[in-house]
Amino acid sequence: MKDAQPTATRQPRAHGARPALPLRVGTRASPLALVQTRDFLATLSHFCPVLRRPLLGETPVFEEHAIRTTGDAVQDRPLAEIGGKGLFAKEIHEALADHRVDFAVHSLKDLETSLPDDIILACTLPREDCRDALILGPETGRPDPADPFACLPLGAVIGSSSVRRQAQMLHRRPDLQFRLLRGNVQRRLDRTRAGDFDATLLAYAGLRRLGLGAEADVVIDPAHMLPAACQGIVGITLRGADTELCDLLRGIEDPHARSVALAERALLAELDGSCRTPIGGLATHLPDGRLLLEGLVARADGSFLLRRSIEGLASDAERLGRELGRDLRADSPADLFV
Repeated sequence: MKDAQPTATRQPRAHGARPALPLRVGTRASPLALVQTRDFLATLSHFCPVLRRPLLGETPVFEEHAIRTTGDAVQDRPLAEIGGKGLFAKEIHEALADHRVDFAVHSLKDLETSLPDDIILACTLPREDCRDALILGPETGRPDPADPFACLPLGAVIGSSSVRRQAQMLHRRPDLQFRLLRGNVQRRLDRTRAGDFDATLLAYAGLRRLGLGAEADVVIDPAHMLPAACQGIVGITLRGADTELCDLLRGIEDPHARSVALAERALLAELDGSCRTPIGGLATHLPDGRLLLEGLVARADGSFLLRRSIEGLASDAERLGRELGRDLRADSPADLFV
C-alpha cells in the first residue's frame, strides 16, 4: 500500500487496450475501507480478464493508496463541528483531481451529494444489508427485536456521533443520554463491550463486511430506525474525463443500487441537510418493479420527527427523491435546515 504522491498525467490509451498499469485506487485507511476496496478490485478483476493478476515480473495491476482524511484524523469532535461528512472524502477528491489516483472507493453514505467539478460517481456496487445494528454493553438486558430499545435501562448512556440515530432513539426514549463515540468499527465495539457505554449503534453492512456480523445484538428493522441514505452501498468516483475507466466500471454497476442511490441522494440534496440535521432515507424495489422511497427529518433531541414515503417508477428515482424532499421540508420547522 502506498501514500498517494503527485505524478504526471498519463497519455490516452487506444480503445480496448489494457489500461495503463498500475491502476491506482484511493481509499480511506480504515479496516472497513480497505476491505471494501479489495472487494471492489476483486469484482473488477473478475469482470475484466486483462486486469487479473499479472505474470511474475510484470507491472502490478493495482496500487492501493490509503489517504488519511480530515474526518479520520479528528476524532474528538462531532463531524458537524469540523465541516461535515464531506471531510471523509475531501483529500480523496484532491488526489483524484491531481492525478495521484485513478479512481476512489467510498462508503456512499459518507459521500456529499454535490461533488467537485470533473469528479463523478461512476459506479454503485450491490447494496449490503442497509439496517442499523444495536451493540449492547455488559450490563444491559436481553434485547427483543420487536422492541429493540426496551432492554436499555432508564437513563442509559449511548455512544454515538450520529444525529440521525440519536434523534430516532430520543423520539421514543427521551430518557436516554448520548455521548460522543467516533473511530473505526473495532474501537467502538471494544469501548462498548468494555462498559464505557450501555450501547452503541453501527451499520450492519460494515459489521458483515468485516466478518463481525455476530457482534450485532439486534439488527434493527427500518420500521424502528430508518437508515442513512445510501447506507450499505459502495460507490466509485473518478475523473469525468476518464471515459474509458467509466466505460469499464459500467460493466460492474448494479442497476438496483444505482436507482436507490439516485433516489436517496436526490432526497438529501433537496433537503440540503448537513451533519447537524437528522435525515434518514431508504429506497426499496417493490415486486411490481416500482420504487418505494421513505424519508425522515427530525430534531437532534427527538422533539420533532416527520417520516413520509412516496412510490413511483424506478426510472423516476431522482424525481421521487426531490418530490419527497420538498414534501418533508415544507412540513418541517425551517430552522432544521439552517
